[in-house]
Amino acid sequence: MPQSRSGRRPPGRPAAARTHRRSVRAALAGLLTGAVLLGTAGPALAVPEPPPNPTDEQLAGAEAEKEAAAAEVGRLQAEVALAQTELERLGLQAEAAGTAYMAAEEALQMAQAAADQAAADLEAATAAVDAAIGRIGGYARDSYVNGSTLTTAAALLDSAGPGELVQRAAMLEYVGEIQVDALEELEIARVRQANAESSARVTRDQMAEAEEQAAAAKATADAQVAAQQDAVAAAEADKAALDQQLQDAQIRLLELQGARDAYAQWQQQKAAEEAAAAAAAARAAEEAAALAAAARRAAASESSSGGSAAGTSAGSAGSSGGSGAYVKPTSGRTSSCFGFRWGTLHGGVDIAAPIGTPIYAAASGTVARTGPATGFGLAVYIRGDDGAVTVYGHVNAEYVRKGERVTAGELIAEVGNRGQSTGPHLHFEVHPSGSLHGGQVDPVAWLRGRGVSIGGC
Repeated sequence: MPQSRSGRRPPGRPAAARTHRRSVRAALAGLLTGAVLLGTAGPALAVPEPPPNPTDEQLAGAEAEKEAAAAEVGRLQAEVALAQTELERLGLQAEAAGTAYMAAEEALQMAQAAADQAAADLEAATAAVDAAIGRIGGYARDSYVNGSTLTTAAALLDSAGPGELVQRAAMLEYVGEIQVDALEELEIARVRQANAESSARVTRDQMAEAEEQAAAAKATADAQVAAQQDAVAAAEADKAALDQQLQDAQIRLLELQGARDAYAQWQQQKAAEEAAAAAAAARAAEEAAALAAAARRAAASESSSGGSAAGTSAGSAGSSGGSGAYVKPTSGRTSSCFGFRWGTLHGGVDIAAPIGTPIYAAASGTVARTGPATGFGLAVYIRGDDGAVTVYGHVNAEYVRKGERVTAGELIAEVGNRGQSTGPHLHFEVHPSGSLHGGQVDPVAWLRGRGVSIGGC
């Protein structure tokens, strides 16, 4: 600051005024420097490098690739559905063929037993005839040895003792009165037995032929099911490969769209930051102009005593913030009902459920059969107290054995996917006639009549 030659401050220039002018000039210089920096280097340092921007041709190509893959996936999905429907049809036929084979096998066993019994009866009749002929032959030899004129009285008197006397008397009585009739009856019985044995053999041979035909039909049906399962697996594999292609195409399209969106966001961010920088520069220029005007006013009024600057700040806004005599055999979704499909009877109701789902006896009774069953994989057959046979097929595990007594609602098995099955489920049948392998009726209606409901049919 300039001073007088005498070393004193000039009159009329208070120290406070001079200090105020210096502070105003310093603030003005700082604001102008900040405005220059904000107007030049600020936006360039705030905005990052631009991301890659895919072309419209790239986006269109990715979209076309995705649409083509989606169309092919849809086509293969239809093929898989058709293949699975055909597999279901063939599986149903294989199941029926397996049941027919088991019935033919049972009939063959019965015919074989009848043939064996007829052969035994024929052997007994033949032995009886041979014994009678032997006794008559013995008497004839005795008569020949003793002479042809041997009379009944002589034969008796010629006996060596009481035992031989009784024996000869019995033989003479037998030969004299009933030997001819007995021999005729025995011969008739033997002829009848021979005819019965021959008829039993013919029946057995017919049953064996029927069993062979049923076995051949079963083998053909099983082969068709196996081939169709391979076809379904191949179609599903093709679809899985195309699903992966579709997924890759979708990812590629999403990546390109994401890059385009990122570029657009970068452009928006750049424009916003440039606008913010321009606004900040304008505000700094206005503040600098205001400070310059204030400095000029202060310089023009050397007699003023100075002042103080006050600032303001903006506030922030707040914000507020059955059991019974009959039960349902298992739980699950009904996937197939009783009735004819493709000309073949589906003899039960299918209840889809996860493997291991409990299976209960639908009625009290005795286990008639368990174990491997053609078409069903594993099955349990229960003969109820009312005479009806209930069948539980495709089970994963069985917890009862033949001859065991069970009550309605008792755990007997668990749901599986064995045999000719397209997925885990229970195949439940009812045979009111008592037959193990025939006479099926609609099990849903049968249970409904006994107070048990199975939905879906």
